[in-house]
Amino acid sequence: MQKIIFIFLLILGWNTVNSQELNCNVTVVSSQISGSNKQVFATLEKSISDFMNNNKWTNITYKKQEKIQCALIVNITEQSGNDFSGSIQMQVVRPVFDSTYQTPTLNYKDDDVSFTYEEFQPLLYNETNYESNLTSLLSFYAYVILGFDSDSFAEKGGDKYFKKAESIVAIAQQGGKKGWNSLNGRKSRFQLIDEILDTRYSTYRDMLYNYHINGLDLMFKNKELAKKNMAKSIINLRSIYSSRPSSFLLRLFSDTKTDEIESIFKDGPKINTVDLKEMLMRFIPANNESWNAIK
Repeated sequence: MQKIIFIFLLILGWNTVNSQELNCNVTVVSSQISGSNKQVFATLEKSISDFMNNNKWTNITYKKQEKIQCALIVNITEQSGNDFSGSIQMQVVRPVFDSTYQTPTLNYKDDDVSFTYEEFQPLLYNETNYESNLTSLLSFYAYVILGFDSDSFAEKGGDKYFKKAESIVAIAQQGGKKGWNSLNGRKSRFQLIDEILDTRYSTYRDMLYNYHINGLDLMFKNKELAKKNMAKSIINLRSIYSSRPSSFLLRLFSDTKTDEIESIFKDGPKINTVDLKEMLMRFIPANNESWNAIK
């Protein structure tokens, strides 16, 4: 039910935001915070939305229909004065060629979110200097969103955006907040960008390209070949699992693509899915109910 609501929020925002590269629907949830001053959360929501959608993140001119569709849910669980903490849940989708279907390229939750925000303060992006943890978080995820989207259209197409995100990680470390360094666990922002840019995980980025361009985008023309290409791209992740079974990227893949893979491979046309099922059941056994639906 939560996933359905989240996707609904994403769709709802597509035609309501005036954006540059991003068409980002932002929702700030404060149901766990007691007190009567709820206006600050509405102001925060608008500030985040303006920051994500009105900043120019690239030197590319995006047409309205080309803007990246994404949603952020900022769940505030603690507040002390102007200090806030909680989580950010995000989903990014991109269109499938010759189809009305939108495929997820990123579905990720960051549980180590904390920042200081004074109502009506301007949120300013500074590429070279540390401004605040909030602007660091938002600019980091803007470039991560751009990177994953670009990788799904061109081989290693997100390089320049992921490197921007890497620079933000380095600068944000001076703020002393969690999530920006190697000591913050295997689901930190540091770990995410470290694995994305590490050549030992390049198979993951190859998968992003082949799964979408040679798979989903081919569905309208040759569904059988498209499914074979998608299966091959997933099976190739075996190299990551064999050497680094606890990879953050494998968990990210599961969170992003499980429902889609089940839906596509449980229906015709039939292809040989023995190796695909064996691979998925090995490295994501928690989702075996979904993998068992593959025919």
